[in-house]
Amino acid sequence: MASATTTVNDDFLAKANPFRRELLAHCYRMVGSVHDAEDLVQETYLRAWRAYDKFEGRSSLRTWLYRIATTTCLTALEGRRRRPMPAGLGGSAHPDTPVAEQPDVPWLEPVPDAMIGATRTDPAAIVSMRASTRLALIAALQHLPPRQRAVLLLRDVLAWRAAEVAELLDISTAAVNSILQRARAQLDQAAPNEDEVTEPSTPGQRELLDRYVAAFEKKDVPAIVELFSTDVVWEMPPLSEWYRGPEHVGRHLAVRCPGGPDDIRMVRTSANGQPAFAQYLRAPAGSGTHFLPFNLQVLTLTGNRITHVANFLDTGLFEKFDLPQHLAD
Repeated sequence: MASATTTVNDDFLAKANPFRRELLAHCYRMVGSVHDAEDLVQETYLRAWRAYDKFEGRSSLRTWLYRIATTTCLTALEGRRRRPMPAGLGGSAHPDTPVAEQPDVPWLEPVPDAMIGATRTDPAAIVSMRASTRLALIAALQHLPPRQRAVLLLRDVLAWRAAEVAELLDISTAAVNSILQRARAQLDQAAPNEDEVTEPSTPGQRELLDRYVAAFEKKDVPAIVELFSTDVVWEMPPLSEWYRGPEHVGRHLAVRCPGGPDDIRMVRTSANGQPAFAQYLRAPAGSGTHFLPFNLQVLTLTGNRITHVANFLDTGLFEKFDLPQHLAD
């Protein structure tokens, strides 16, 4: 009996583990939290392992796992509040007004590219993965009710047939098409135009990021602001205040942001298919550690300008991104 169970376990893991990263991406799109997504993938695999002896192969194992993952996410989302970004809660603030943390809000979280990167070498799969995990798109998805979210992801991201989605959700094909139409309409109002968002692949864009790092480490606010678009957005969860426009962002950086020249270090990483930086702040004198985690920035580029900076002040994210907990000088 033990040998048979071991064989089932080994067979299941060998066949199911290659899908773990893309299932994590799917759960992340559904719930907007890398921590919750990891838990939901674990629950998905546990449910799948328990039911594996009943898997009849009427669909592919990948499709079967996505069915379980989607159901698991929908159950987890029952009664939960959506995960917003500050700009989704109200109008922009003036940089001279007081700022306040909102720890009771379940804020949206970024996801490391290393955790969800496409396991296939197909360039189209890699581009699709990046596009479908853009931070602005994930934030827009959170505005949809969970069932609308699931239908849109299954149809538009995973390219399931309407009949497959209907079977999963136990509704009619007509209902699936109606839900999808409403979801697309609402998403169009909140999501960015993907054709305008660009990868940092050209020499000019790479130089832009180099200048951004140099300016921040020198605390050269005019040089930072020069890299922004005229309608740049600056967000800082768990702070509910956010700013629009280079003037307001520059005022915030000059007046409120701690540190001076040479007090900040930037470590490159990537999140949500976008360039990102871990920002470290010089520790107080005598602490024994020169630079400590301060925030995680995720940047959006449009052409040769920075159009959005999301500053995540939750330093617990550094562990998820496999970033050091301190830097030497």
